[in-house]
Amino acid sequence: MAFQVSPGVEVKEIDLTNVVPAVSTSIGAIAGAFAWGPVDQIVQVGSENQLVERFFEPNDTTFKYFMPAAQFLQYANDLRVVRSSVSGQFNANADGSGTLVKNEEDFESQAFTSGDEFIAKYPGNLGNSIGVYVITNSVSFQSSMFSDLFDFAPSTTDYAQGHGVENDELHIVVVDETGEISGTTGEVLEAFSGLSQAPDAKKGNGTTNYYIDVINSQSEYVWIGTADTSLPESGVKTSDTDNLVETSSGFEYTTTDTVLDYVLSGGSDGTTNNPSVGDLQTAYELFNDAETVDVNLIIGVPAPEGDDVTLATNLISIAENRRDVVVFVSPAISRTVNNVDAVTDVIEWADQLPSSSFAVFDSGAEYTYDKYNDTFRFINAAGDVAGLCAFTDNVADAWFSPAGFNRGQVRGVTKLAFNPRKNERDSLYKARINPIVSFPGQGTVLFGDKTALSRPSAFDRINVRRLFIALEKAIATAAKFQLFELNDEFTRAQFRNLVEPFLRDVQGRRGITDFAVICDDTNNTPQVIDTNRFVADIFVQPARSINFITLNFIATRTGVEFSEIAGQ
Repeated sequence: MAFQVSPGVEVKEIDLTNVVPAVSTSIGAIAGAFAWGPVDQIVQVGSENQLVERFFEPNDTTFKYFMPAAQFLQYANDLRVVRSSVSGQFNANADGSGTLVKNEEDFESQAFTSGDEFIAKYPGNLGNSIGVYVITNSVSFQSSMFSDLFDFAPSTTDYAQGHGVENDELHIVVVDETGEISGTTGEVLEAFSGLSQAPDAKKGNGTTNYYIDVINSQSEYVWIGTADTSLPESGVKTSDTDNLVETSSGFEYTTTDTVLDYVLSGGSDGTTNNPSVGDLQTAYELFNDAETVDVNLIIGVPAPEGDDVTLATNLISIAENRRDVVVFVSPAISRTVNNVDAVTDVIEWADQLPSSSFAVFDSGAEYTYDKYNDTFRFINAAGDVAGLCAFTDNVADAWFSPAGFNRGQVRGVTKLAFNPRKNERDSLYKARINPIVSFPGQGTVLFGDKTALSRPSAFDRINVRRLFIALEKAIATAAKFQLFELNDEFTRAQFRNLVEPFLRDVQGRRGITDFAVICDDTNNTPQVIDTNRFVADIFVQPARSINFITLNFIATRTGVEFSEIAGQ
């Protein structure tokens, strides 16, 4: 109510408690080929165990993508993963012809035919290990190897009985036939009991009990693409349903005295499960939209020489487009492994990449232990460098440098492909490359904190770039609540009162040395106001990390007072 039209008291609340929100700066992102899991879909994982659950263990091909992700998860607990498409990928299916179902959205968009009664949940060779068994009556129940999994033989569900129909019940068992998934041949992966053949069947709590709907919503291993001709095609309530048989007592579903079995085949990882640089670019493009995908640290995966330039350039473009992430990229593994010209080749790689403060380059591959295959692998270091940034957020703040002996210790590294000496580190640093160095007795350390910006600027340091990302993201989020308000002194003062305490807090946490917020009629002129704009100028002096230390040791004569020479 704008005005009262008769005497009275009106109580109103005005909320002036808005603050600049805290924003995350530690969310990682990676794309690559994996043995299992949804394709072309962003999946959140919080630990290495979850990474294995969703995308399976690494093999001789997928390790190069899996292990950088696992390395990052040593330092942080929030990683967004995209499994890349690969040419020739297929899901195993019931008739062995193979079909492609990338993810749930893709499944729901497709129409399936005979042969797709059961389909492996995801593309890949692993799907060929899946067997599905359907038990429809007491005879098949007693003859099956799975009777000990269930407390009762399938008969008639309460729902069907209440609708005058019999023998709708069935059990479904999903088995690891060859042991590729579980490690044990014949291991039961999942079992579903008391399902119904009736499409409108409900459980006591009102949720669906139709076997196709239950499997498609709950199974971690299979889809049902189409009903088997010996099983249901439509509802229980009409006498002309194909799989209903009329008897003297009413209608009943047909059942079989033998277990229906479907051993899936035709699944494929694709072209040696090795995505092209185009496949990887397509996968990374899912992280391109800053409004819908909240990530901060994009981890580049390895690509062959030449393609490593193409992929890194693409990732830098994504970062420049978003302007709220940092991309971490490494040279092709072959540029540093068993290469006497490693420094030259790495610099050549970096020289081909664009200048950007939203990218970070490292000096090459690291040798780490693959516990899943009991072997050592060379992998790129980008996952570790991104992880060090996340670790820095946890123990300090985004505006502290992730490099050095305090926060830059790289974990789980047996050795480096090449360990740059001082003169080599000098050459690498001039080329915007952050050396990773192993020091005897002091571990392996990120020994540089440059961004890929080629011109001298405060933004040529990782901590400054990440400081401004944190400030801009937080303040921009708070500023959204000024949209559609009146551009007057009250609104401008309210904005200043939001931002200044936030910046004072950052200053107190050593992120900035000084700041000023100007949001008044000097920058919100009548012309600005008349064009429905709102302007705030925020001046920030960032704190700088120490990259060079000079220690002057001065010998003096006996009897000289240090106070006399200290100022010289």
